[in-house]
Amino acid sequence: MSCLVKSKYIGTITWLGRVAAPQDNIRSEALNTAEATFDGILGESHSGATRSSCVRVTMLHPKNTEIRNTRQLSILSAEENAEIAKVIGLEQLDPSWLGASIVISGLPDFTHIPPGSRLQTAAGTTLTADLENAPCIWPAKEIETEHWGHGKAFKSAAKGRRGITAWVERPGPLSLGDTVHLFIPTQRVWQPQ
Repeated sequence: MSCLVKSKYIGTITWLGRVAAPQDNIRSEALNTAEATFDGILGESHSGATRSSCVRVTMLHPKNTEIRNTRQLSILSAEENAEIAKVIGLEQLDPSWLGASIVISGLPDFTHIPPGSRLQTAAGTTLTADLENAPCIWPAKEIETEHWGHGKAFKSAAKGRRGITAWVERPGPLSLGDTVHLFIPTQRVWQPQ
């Protein structure tokens, strides 16, 4: 029987944000607190119970088909962001350039936590990991705006370090400094015979 188990790993929310105007760019505005609802973070352009399908799922659905929104949040790792910054030659990488919702420190190999894992705060706010967030050109454009010549390397530098997409399983508050417990599924890795 598969279930979730509380891992020994505890992270800390070091950055919160929301993308308010995606038609212009993917920049996030920094927040000190946010309210996570069943639709995502209030005021976030990626919030909602459903979304239009995008190029990531065209093998399943024609583009712009209404589907369940499991990409309400973009959650990144502070440590992985530091690695990306180093590779592209910057001292640091501002999460707002990456369209981040949340940055968490203290969870190793964060981009590769298993789908279905849960991140839960002490207040009970619970976020469910969907999939690894593949690097795209939008953050590269934002980095280029701030540091010409550095954004071009983002996509390759962020491979395997871009964080995850997630959705809200249990609503509640999120704040800078909140601790986050990682719960992981016990299901073995798929091994088709």
